[in-house]
Amino acid sequence: MTQLRNRVSAGLKDAMRNKQAARLSTLRLITAAIKDRDIATRAEGVTEGASDAEVLQILGKMVKQRQESARAYEEGGRLELAEKERAEILVLEEFLPRQLGEAEVEAAIATAIEEAGAESIRDMGKVMGALKSKYTGQMDFGAVGPQVKARLG
Repeated sequence: MTQLRNRVSAGLKDAMRNKQAARLSTLRLITAAIKDRDIATRAEGVTEGASDAEVLQILGKMVKQRQESARAYEEGGRLELAEKERAEILVLEEFLPRQLGEAEVEAAIATAIEEAGAESIRDMGKVMGALKSKYTGQMDFGAVGPQVKARLG
């Protein structure tokens, strides 16, 4: 079992013991998403289940989904549902690594471009691959992509 998976499992047990219903619900959603990924990897012939990197991707995706839902609820005037989504985001973020600041993201992009030897927009895939392998869960790649493109373009 991976380290991240162990932390989620321990959090789930604590939430049960402390009767934290909202937190427990979110942790069960995380566990279900991880198990879904395990089943998918088994179909591909991998027996040990999802890695920590895959779990980070799952968590990142779950955070993004909740951010979009919270925005939609706010626009629709459903503030109580938007708050529920934000509460789930807080629980999810407990298991994600610290997000990099703007200056740290800039430095990471510069380093990745240099290490990849990127010179033009055609090298963008190499740079993004390097960033994803090193900083999964620590930066928003949707926002980083245009920055990399601007540097290489």
